[in-house]
Amino acid sequence: MGDLNTFPVSFKVEGQRIVIVGGGEEALSKARLVVKTTALVVIVAERIEADFSALPVSVAARAFLDSDLDGAALCFVADHGADGERAKRAARSKKVPLNVVDVPAECDFFTPSVVYRSPLTVAVGSEGDAPVLSRLVRAGIEASLSPDLGRVAALAGDMRDAVEAQLPEGMQRRRYFEALVTSPSIEAAVQRGEGRAAAEALLAAHAGAGPEAEAGVVWLIGAGPGAEDLITLRAQRMLQQADVIVHDQLVPDAVIEMGRRDAERISVGKKKGHHSFTQAQINTLIVRLARDGKRVARLKGGDPMVFGRAGEEVAALRKAGVDYQIVPGVTSALAAAADTATPVTLRNVSPGFVFATAHGASSEELKHWASLAQSGLTLALYMGGQIASATAGKLIRHGAGAAIPVGIVVNAGRPGRALYRGTLGALVDETIVLKPGPAIIFVGEAVAAGDWEEAIPLPQERFRVA
Repeated sequence: MGDLNTFPVSFKVEGQRIVIVGGGEEALSKARLVVKTTALVVIVAERIEADFSALPVSVAARAFLDSDLDGAALCFVADHGADGERAKRAARSKKVPLNVVDVPAECDFFTPSVVYRSPLTVAVGSEGDAPVLSRLVRAGIEASLSPDLGRVAALAGDMRDAVEAQLPEGMQRRRYFEALVTSPSIEAAVQRGEGRAAAEALLAAHAGAGPEAEAGVVWLIGAGPGAEDLITLRAQRMLQQADVIVHDQLVPDAVIEMGRRDAERISVGKKKGHHSFTQAQINTLIVRLARDGKRVARLKGGDPMVFGRAGEEVAALRKAGVDYQIVPGVTSALAAAADTATPVTLRNVSPGFVFATAHGASSEELKHWASLAQSGLTLALYMGGQIASATAGKLIRHGAGAAIPVGIVVNAGRPGRALYRGTLGALVDETIVLKPGPAIIFVGEAVAAGDWEEAIPLPQERFRVA
């Protein structure tokens, strides 16, 4: 995700003038946009070609004067002749923010595509690069928002003084407003003209409940394998509701940033050779936060129940009597299967799929895996990148066939993934160096049915059973 060259803001124009230089269709288009504000809109052009009569604007059919921008809030130039050039010089001289229509390089600001639910607005911009795309995105947002959302937003504004008088600053106020703007019953009351009464009843309930009434909760959320668009809608919604986000090392920043801007963020990242928090400390932390009445998003890479040590955290939460909920995520093995179109279960080939971790596997476990691979099941070995060759050799010594297909995906589900293919015997070669990152090793006949054309071939098989 690249950095923005512009910072999106809402510009105050109440009681001020917005000047549009030009009298054609481009000027008319900008006028239709800005008349939705409370500013006085002034059109200046020697030739008025478009029909502005349906809009509440002031039209000056004359040449542009520098004084037209005295005290102006914004200036749009939709004239590419001499008047337009004079207007641009005057705007820069008087430091009036300037938008030159269809010339992004000369713009101080851009006009986004806007969804109007006054006083609520949603603006979609592309820094002038793709206005058509902005309009299409805006149309999708427009279709998803209730027409009454603006009246609910206005109701929230009307309630602000009463809320400040009855609820202490911080968590209680925020939770009241969250309940107000997300409740279907409040929206229905607004439609009936009874929104204020419903909002006051809700406020009384929150004020009477007291600051300790709402117990904390911990949501164990799977963040997926690393691509932000693989996170679930439920996870995204809960991140927006969380007071604290406790996240692991492998969770990408883009997913963490889906949380509320004012949510506290705590990294408890664990990576090879460095543990900033022990598991016991993490357990203690999330219990303490929940007991403080916080809504805690415990954000884990992949799926929390697959090698995410969620079982230990759930046990600690149960023991402490803390409410919790688990939100599944796309685990790395499934992302790797999708990356390579590998059918890990395949009729007449692979009747099942086994998740396992190569780290710390005992001899009995390896013997069991070898028999499963021989029976046709597909193995997905996690955390095995650095010990791939050793693990392959042990599997073969325990009875797995050296010719069984193998596929490896490093950084599954991410743009920078790397693929490798070969056989279990070829993987034994200790000279193989995989790209750094989390690796999933598939072992099984079903691997051959996947799309591994872009994969790097492993060296020819050198393993021989003694």
